[in-house]
Amino acid sequence: MKKVKIGDRLVGDGEPCFIIAEAGVNHNGDIELAKRLIDVAKDAGADAVKFQTFKAENVVTRDAPKADYQIKNTELNESQYDMIKKLELSEDEFRELYEYTREKEILFLSTPFDFESADFLDELGVPAFKVSSTDLTNLPFLEYLAEKGKPIILSTGMGTLGEIEEAINTIKNAGNEDIILLHCITSYPAKFESLNLRAIQTLKEAFKLPVGFSDHSLGIYAPIAAVALGAVVIEKHFTLDKNLPGPNHKASLNPEELKEMISAIRLIEKALGDGIKRPTPEEIEIRKVARRSIVARVNIPKGTIITEDMLTFKRPGIGLSPKCYNEIIGRRARRNIEVDELIYWWDVE
Repeated sequence: MKKVKIGDRLVGDGEPCFIIAEAGVNHNGDIELAKRLIDVAKDAGADAVKFQTFKAENVVTRDAPKADYQIKNTELNESQYDMIKKLELSEDEFRELYEYTREKEILFLSTPFDFESADFLDELGVPAFKVSSTDLTNLPFLEYLAEKGKPIILSTGMGTLGEIEEAINTIKNAGNEDIILLHCITSYPAKFESLNLRAIQTLKEAFKLPVGFSDHSLGIYAPIAAVALGAVVIEKHFTLDKNLPGPNHKASLNPEELKEMISAIRLIEKALGDGIKRPTPEEIEIRKVARRSIVARVNIPKGTIITEDMLTFKRPGIGLSPKCYNEIIGRRARRNIEVDELIYWWDVE
């Protein structure tokens, strides 16, 4: 299976899960809040912190309606344009954030939502482009990003396998083979019964690319399960405070939950192992006392032909295994074997 390099990190099967702490627009247009989000992501152990870069006038029409979740979490009488305009950061502010992430030694990522923002992020030096599910079918935009030669992390929310294939072919035809797919359910919050985490394996098998999971469900359970199912990237929204105003705060993790999620993922990675079934060093020691051996049920005098009713199986497991049972029956005792003694090959002939 292909691996993709993002910064100095290889992403793919056999590598540690690449964890993106999705700050998104949870800075509410305030660069100081954005810096605090970077601090939280670093403290939690994320590999990257990600924002969203856009010019509102390039993304939505002036009277575009809001999604239901946006209506519930923002002012009722504003358009989608008005909502996201308040969440913009300037190019100078993004430059400041980029430098701040370098100081904090965490990767800076941002999703471009328009051509102008893509050019800016490319010039800024992002190590990869994260593409929103909303642009899965925006093939001209995917081609434009692909031609810049950087890895593309592509969310697949709302998409069919056919649409995902079209997107992949568009990127590859532009000369870019460095693609990571993210299974995603575009709903905020996404219901657990809608997550369909087994689609992670479906995408892997269909496209032979690294596959991760961009999670919009509540809590930390789904990302942990996704890693167990083979996700090599996890992207998860987080916030400083779920009660802050804005479209995404309520469906985001708080700082403590983000840290807990990342710690759990790292533990799960250790638990997954390499898939080879073999006893661990600890088990090799334990099986000496936990397994059973062939034991004399009664006193067996020297010279006696051993029969079934003379034998039983007890711990510890340092004698002959019960699987040798049939090979002991019918042999002659070479010594007096006392009741409850373990029987060894040198005890019979």
